[in-house]
Amino acid sequence: MSIRVYIPRDAAALSVGAEAVAEAFRREAATRGQTVEIVRNGSRGMMWLEPLVEVETDQGRIAYGPVSARDVASLLEAGALQGGDHALRLGPTDQLDWMKRQQRLTFERIGVIDPLSLADYCAHGGLKGLKAALAMTPADVVEQVRLSGLRGRGGAGFPAGIKWKTVHDAAADRKYVVCNADEGDSGTFADRMIFEGDPFMLIEGMAIAAYAVGATKGFIYLRSEYPHAATAMESALNSAKQAGWIGRDAFGRGKPFDLELRIGAGAYICGEETSLLESLEGKRGIVRAKPPLPALSGLFGKPTLINNVLTLAAVPYILAEGGKSYADFGMGRSRGTLPVQLGGNVLHGGLIELAFGVSLREIIEGFGGGTASGRPIRAVQVGGPLGAYITEKELDLPMDYETLAANRAMLGHGGIVVFDDTVDMAKMARFAFHFCAKESCGKCTPCRIGATRGEETVAKIIAGTNVEANIAIVRDLCDVMTAGSLCAHGGLTPMPVLSAIDRFPEDFVPAERKTAAE
Repeated sequence: MSIRVYIPRDAAALSVGAEAVAEAFRREAATRGQTVEIVRNGSRGMMWLEPLVEVETDQGRIAYGPVSARDVASLLEAGALQGGDHALRLGPTDQLDWMKRQQRLTFERIGVIDPLSLADYCAHGGLKGLKAALAMTPADVVEQVRLSGLRGRGGAGFPAGIKWKTVHDAAADRKYVVCNADEGDSGTFADRMIFEGDPFMLIEGMAIAAYAVGATKGFIYLRSEYPHAATAMESALNSAKQAGWIGRDAFGRGKPFDLELRIGAGAYICGEETSLLESLEGKRGIVRAKPPLPALSGLFGKPTLINNVLTLAAVPYILAEGGKSYADFGMGRSRGTLPVQLGGNVLHGGLIELAFGVSLREIIEGFGGGTASGRPIRAVQVGGPLGAYITEKELDLPMDYETLAANRAMLGHGGIVVFDDTVDMAKMARFAFHFCAKESCGKCTPCRIGATRGEETVAKIIAGTNVEANIAIVRDLCDVMTAGSLCAHGGLTPMPVLSAIDRFPEDFVPAERKTAAE
């Protein structure tokens, strides 16, 4: 009888030898006359344990990790195919502390199923949401999204239900639904994990969205740096088309929905929705002035629903279980769950899905185990490269849109990057300006010129030149960028800069910088 062994195909696992581990299992099992079925699943999100190998036994799936190719022979000798004891044995996967303390709604299947098997997807609850949606009117589907409290999981946290209703109500001969998968923020990888670990979920979410707003065509805009994700999604799209839930009669009654994958060219600015639309139209990715809003005049001038991956991936659960069920998680106006991506100088980095309201301290210390260096935490950046830096004393803040905004920070895509006490915050402020200048589309002066002048001015501060006067210049410059930039790229760059100056002022004082260096 064949024994099923799960070895991730996730890019993070591949980067640390998962392919060699899979080959070693095939080779060593054959040598011993043992029959194994190797399933290439997604990652469970425990990145420090990759490659994580799971063996299906009578006691459930038993995890071993991190496994290298040279460990495989000893694992088989120890009876790992029957869940046997070994130095790398972790126990039942779903009972590991990291896993059982989460509330996995969006990521429930990731790491569990074969991501390229439509049959496996359906056996684990897939298509339940789409079937429920097709039994409702489009307006009722929009209402379920509104009741769920789902908000955009990208930046501003705009209520998804309002955006969906706007597109639903718009009169047009054609509408589009677009998935923004240009996951460019440092420290973020949730989108990639969905593409590589559960691509059918995103397809189902987009199909539900298209039915709800009346779109007949969809596009997935994926960043070019994700080749494994692109391969997985192309395979999933082909399977979905063959199964008939994408195509000429996707929703029955002759209602079509076609879906295409498009690969970006590496521009960070195309994570901004209007730049993304320009790129999809075959133009240079530069920001459009708003209004008109894309919901009314978007792709090719037609009403367009644009959501990011995590927003659309939450939709199948909402329709399968009901909007109220999703809204039961979270706090205040932040409903449901947030896939948190924990990285930087942290002992246990990875993907954690939790209801809104959990504190940053619980995430970083409770799940992450503190810094990898063992030194004290000094700063944490939340919300990507344009997010604020916060201090160790602020780690008890809950992960909530309004609470973070009230503390001059933002949630963004849920990325958390940890720094220990060796970080130089003046250099981090300079980097924020450098990043903005490098990635600016160049359309508006506050962003294009402001970021360049900002980097130069912070360099003067670091050098000890007219520090107070130059800090005043930086503050004035940040005011101009916040108020005058066309989009959030220039408008949010002041957030990391000012948070570094205001929360870590000692790093901007020449005498104290010199003392710290000594």
